[in-house]
Amino acid sequence: MWPDRRFLDLVGLDHPIVQAPMVGPRGRLTTAVSTTGALGSLACAALNAEQVGSEVAAIRRSTDRPFNLNFFCHTPAAADPAREAAWLQRVTPYYRELGLDPAAPVAIANRAPFDEAMCAVVEDLRPVVVSFHFGLPEAALLRRVREAGCLVVSSATTVREARWLEERGVDAIIAQGSDAGGHRGMFLTDAVESQVGTFSLVPQVVDAVRVPIIAAGGIADARGIAAALTLGASAVQIGTAYLLCPEAGISAVHLAALRAARDEDTALTNVFTGRPARGLVNRTLAELGPVSADAPAFPSAAVALQPLRQRAEAEGSGDFSPLWSGQAAALARETGAAELTLQLAEEARGILQARG
Repeated sequence: MWPDRRFLDLVGLDHPIVQAPMVGPRGRLTTAVSTTGALGSLACAALNAEQVGSEVAAIRRSTDRPFNLNFFCHTPAAADPAREAAWLQRVTPYYRELGLDPAAPVAIANRAPFDEAMCAVVEDLRPVVVSFHFGLPEAALLRRVREAGCLVVSSATTVREARWLEERGVDAIIAQGSDAGGHRGMFLTDAVESQVGTFSLVPQVVDAVRVPIIAAGGIADARGIAAALTLGASAVQIGTAYLLCPEAGISAVHLAALRAARDEDTALTNVFTGRPARGLVNRTLAELGPVSADAPAFPSAAVALQPLRQRAEAEGSGDFSPLWSGQAAALARETGAAELTLQLAEEARGILQARG
């Protein structure tokens, strides 16, 4: 029924769909997708160990199907107080406009890389799949994840990154095209200007490695799924389309922006976090970027913007919010996550069968 069943058979899935892990949505979305026989994912980079355990417990109370825990594995940048102070100075006019004190302390969610503590959580919880963004963790931690019985998946944005991942024994690779929303998974290159689109990247990665490939970026309907599978992908990863589902629980300003999004409305930017990511163009992105050499290294750029985001969102504005979105938001439909998953799978199956 599906052209390449390797990923489905490896994980134990019915449908070749992976819900992209996205910071913000929690286990409710993961559960809704996994219950259908696709692979739900939980982004753990902004959660602490207790929160991950609580989310996983809730998922397992609702389904015994496989799910994925996702972690960042970037190398933390050294503190750079001068650069961070200069960045705060650059955005201070916005503070004055909104009546905020730029000297007030800021509480911001952590974006910690996978470490000893989170590895212990994985060893305790033993999810079927553990995925990584920005490469892989150090060898000792990766070995422990494998010894816990977890399948390992990571993102590649180039053929070179895909080969690097395969050499280190991953079980599957997410080929993340430049169309994708959110952070680029790039880790062997800083050349964001030469990042490859999904439907150019996927067949080249398929030809370069032997493990199953999951296509990601700009896939929001059954036509995109069928195209990716025809190009040799074993599954697809969908993110932006799931943000419109009620289970995602995103902010009202983000939801409104996605509803109005069109093909030309996104750009790659580093101004929100310090790493390249695709989002909908808003005031911050347009006036500070889209790419700025002044932005502090990931994730420090977000600190100065956090109070602005909170105040603006409270007033119904997304001017200072990272409105992550892929390039195919206009193709998404607003419905429940389980219903969306089953509809996409059935429609993609019909397209492939019609093609013979």
